[in-house]
Amino acid sequence: MEVRDYECDIEGIVNNANYLHYAEHTRHLFLRSLGISFAALHEKGVDAVVARMNLQFKTPLRCDDHFISRLALTKEGIKYVFHQAIFRASDEKLCFRGDIEIVCLVNGRLAPSPDYDEAFKPYI
Repeated sequence: MEVRDYECDIEGIVNNANYLHYAEHTRHLFLRSLGISFAALHEKGVDAVVARMNLQFKTPLRCDDHFISRLALTKEGIKYVFHQAIFRASDEKLCFRGDIEIVCLVNGRLAPSPDYDEAFKPYI
């Protein structure tokens, strides 16, 4: 992906909130690659929601930087933990690291999701 100028603050670096957008977009691309449709699961009463984030900001990205966004996935009880990292493409310097915990609400109640369990099985 590439940093766009409007994502930078007055200091010329990516505003911290935009790293959350990059991480979320990466998770969505991953889910799409698995054939998971948020809309279809929502219609079934299954909603994946962020429960907690642990974020570390390392080296700032700047306007026009290209970056690589990577993720790994683990499961702890009923939560899925996306271990995400963003690297500047030019030198692969670590820019951001985050552990994002996702839980599922099934018909409005915290519960395991067989749909996500099955989709994530090859990665956990």
